[in-house]
Amino acid sequence: QVQLVESGGGLVQAGDSLRLSCVASGSTGSIYHMAWFQQAPGKEREFVAAVTWSGGSTNYADSKKGRFTISRDNTKNTVYLQMNSLKLEDTAIYYCAAASRAYYRISYDPAGEYAYNYWGQGTQVTVSS
Repeated sequence: QVQLVESGGGLVQAGDSLRLSCVASGSTGSIYHMAWFQQAPGKEREFVAAVTWSGGSTNYADSKKGRFTISRDNTKNTVYLQMNSLKLEDTAIYYCAAASRAYYRISYDPAGEYAYNYWGQGTQVTVSS
């Protein structure tokens, strides 16, 4: 089992930056892939960014490319989401997700919710004008 705890959310103004953190605990040696998803009010959860735990290969949603950066620190069992030039439409609950090696399949799309078998509780990010 893997537990995920997000932090770093808050209320910021448009154009500001924010860094989210997700600390993994438990069977962290089993983690293969980690990602961030967002869920805006009244909308479905959608993909933001993903990173492989070992090699650091990344994927981003088109709407976040150039503004958001995902990274991981294996020594701290932590994945980060650096968010710059925040926009009103970035307002959402941000969820951290992890996929274990036993669960993940190479054919999975890292942007799909189904690709992850562990989820955090989420952290709220609110961007005001």
